Amino acid sequence: MVLVALNGVNPFSAEEYSEESFEGLEAKGLATVTYLFEGEIVHRDSTGAERAITPGAINWMVAGRGVVHSERTSERSRAEGQTVHGLQLWLALPAANERDEPSFVHHPVESLPSLSIDGARVRVLVGTAFGHTSPVDAVSPTVYVDFDLPAGAVVPIPDGYEERCLYVVEGAIACGDTTHDARKLLVLEPGETSIRAGSRSRVVMLGGAKLEAPRLMDWNFVATTSDRIEEAKLAWREDRFPRVPGDEDERGPYPG
Repeated sequence: MVLVALNGVNPFSAEEYSEESFEGLEAKGLATVTYLFEGEIVHRDSTGAERAITPGAINWMVAGRGVVHSERTSERSRAEGQTVHGLQLWLALPAANERDEPSFVHHPVESLPSLSIDGARVRVLVGTAFGHTSPVDAVSPTVYVDFDLPAGAVVPIPDGYEERCLYVVEGAIACGDTTHDARKLLVLEPGETSIRAGSRSRVVMLGGAKLEAPRLMDWNFVATTSDRIEEAKLAWREDRFPRVPGDEDERGPYPG
């Protein structure tokens, strides 16, 4: 797994999956947004949700006051030797929502807007871009767009959000006078800009409104105050988080 720190681009942080499984992990004060490029994984969580996700769909889980979840490669993926590759974003909830009731929603691929620009396939996963709006309820102003670019394609990057960045999943792109290779993060200045694919490339745009207050993060806990972080750590150590139906015996240790 590769951790992509998005500390200057609200409200995200992210993880990149590459043939991994995660069992019995808790989360608090955030929402997770899972999106695959290849393969299949099965999500389970302590709300009772169980859902396989395949490329192009979105799994949106609100951790809120606390949830335990697992993400596993499916039996079919393992049997077929599939590659599993995707992103899981962590979205900091507004302060008023960080103790919301946990919930889970699956958005199938056909529900998410898709369009073509200069031969590139563009999918609006969260928020509004290019005149299209995703059905995902992100609570606060948020944008997440997937660009699948053939070599030579030039596409504009939507403006209108306070903070934006680009993450190059694969390939290489030019933005302004510089070229950026895979697994590079570009924090964008305000204003209109565009990118050009030097080879076949996959790029995501992330961004949204500035958070109303700084966030503290410890392991999988996100909060506006240190007291809430300590409360979550103690609850996990004392095994007071709910278990995941079907994965009751799996529980990741707190790394500290």
